[in-house]
Amino acid sequence: MDWLKVSAALGFAGVALGAFGAHGLRHKLTPQLLDAYQTGVLYHLIHAVALFGLALYARTTSVAIGVPASLFALGILLFSGSLYLLAVTSVNRLGLVTPLGGLCFLAAWAALFWLKS
Repeated sequence: MDWLKVSAALGFAGVALGAFGAHGLRHKLTPQLLDAYQTGVLYHLIHAVALFGLALYARTTSVAIGVPASLFALGILLFSGSLYLLAVTSVNRLGLVTPLGGLCFLAAWAALFWLKS
């Protein structure tokens, strides 16, 4: 897997979704839902940058990063994705998925801690 390209795609998507929220959803969502959406964007971008750094590290070393990289990407999908969907659909049950994404983020950081260098 080319994690540098994955991180670039996730970063692109994070910026695009952030702009959409700021310009397209500002007057359409309640302040609570817009806050949830913005939290999704924040975590999306933070972890896209973390994945980018990890991918650069992997390119300069021979360290395998598949586990933490996959967990970062899955965390973005589950955590941020569920918040995006919750905000635009107001389906509160989607919030049940958000903690699973948070657990993926925690597991990714833990896997990064234990990564062999």
